[in-house]
Amino acid sequence: MLVEASAALCAEDDEEARRLFALALATPGSDRWRFDRARVQLAYGERMRRARATAESRAPLRAALATFEDLGARPWAERAEKELRAAGWSRRRPGSSPAAELSAQEWEVARLAASGLTNKQIAERLFLSHRTVGAHLYQVYPKLGITSRAMLRDALDARDDVPPPRGEPEQR
Repeated sequence: MLVEASAALCAEDDEEARRLFALALATPGSDRWRFDRARVQLAYGERMRRARATAESRAPLRAALATFEDLGARPWAERAEKELRAAGWSRRRPGSSPAAELSAQEWEVARLAASGLTNKQIAERLFLSHRTVGAHLYQVYPKLGITSRAMLRDALDARDDVPPPRGEPEQR
């Protein structure tokens, strides 16, 4: 497993690296060496994320994170979690709805931002400073598990449990 993973780390071509990482993780008996396997999964996820395959990188990164947490390897778990966040993932508290975490003001700002308005336009509508609008969006992104304004509309549309904006009927 480690020989194939080392070859994958040295590979210049991303497709070759993927193939070698897949071979490393498919090594019979590799599940007996949980820490080493998690390190290979972490390296695989890091390589895929850097090759702009962010969605595909999340599975090995999540597997590595789970193993590192189970083993109590905090520095390694932090590294895996940092990579996952860079890939657009965020940890949610168990049993909590991401939309429920948004305050009324954050919900309104997020809804207007998702509709395509700029921070200044949102500020004018809500009688706020454009800096306050930016601060609200800065708080909203991690709560919704997103990393950019472009992801905001999809994140809001994907939530069936999101309350409709005050004073307006729900648009679905």
